[in-house]
Amino acid sequence: MWGADAGDRLQWTGAVTQIEGSAGGGLVPWALIGGLETDAEVGATGFATYVSTQDFSLRVAGASIDADDRVEVSAARQRFDAGAVLPGLTLGQDIVGVKVRLAGDAVFAPDEYLPQISLGAEWKHTLDFDQVPRALGAARGEDVDLYLAATKLYFAALAGRNVIVDLTLRRTRANQFGLLGFGGDGSGYSYVPEASAGVFVTDSVLFGAEYRDKPNNLHSLREDSAQDVFVAWGPLKNVSLTAAWTDLGRIAGKAPQSGVYLSLWLGI
Repeated sequence: MWGADAGDRLQWTGAVTQIEGSAGGGLVPWALIGGLETDAEVGATGFATYVSTQDFSLRVAGASIDADDRVEVSAARQRFDAGAVLPGLTLGQDIVGVKVRLAGDAVFAPDEYLPQISLGAEWKHTLDFDQVPRALGAARGEDVDLYLAATKLYFAALAGRNVIVDLTLRRTRANQFGLLGFGGDGSGYSYVPEASAGVFVTDSVLFGAEYRDKPNNLHSLREDSAQDVFVAWGPLKNVSLTAAWTDLGRIAGKAPQSGVYLSLWLGI
């Protein structure tokens, strides 16, 4: 189910790109390293994502540089249309991420139980902290999320199809991923679980689902977990398109927000 060109990694081994710029699913970073480089190469990715719910929309764009299938450095900018709360209001944040593969191999060690394990850090800077997040009780406008991800591909695990599974544990105090700043009148850092699972229904199509828990730091604006059901299509080795139905829970006091997620990924 995997195709390759000489000198490059196999298709899908760079995953797609999640909303914070790291290789993974749409919501959850995986242990995989972005790009299609081998152990002796440098790769790169670029992505653009759009999410639309009943009351809000999110636009994200970014890129990564990836070396030796071991180190990933990424950057992303998010812009969040919050006009449903205050006409003309747009929030956003810049994110710089680093991920390092510590052990294991998600794909090329099928007989080993050890998954691929990576440690990641995301420096987040809320662009409009003084406009709204501070007024809502957020304590700071920048912070660092840390996460540990474990990812494994299981060959012919479901009706002869390959299955990929990821479990991620994140240390964070981000409010709404960081768009509403960090910390507040709730607890400090929280350790929250994230998970993804997908099945390759064809060589070029991955169908799956994700779950991401979120902390509650602002007592006036309760947060819910986020989840999605997605299909990713790779018409070419270095191009993929992802569509999802996503549920982001309550945002800024509004009723649970669900809607469409669309993303384009390019990799070399």
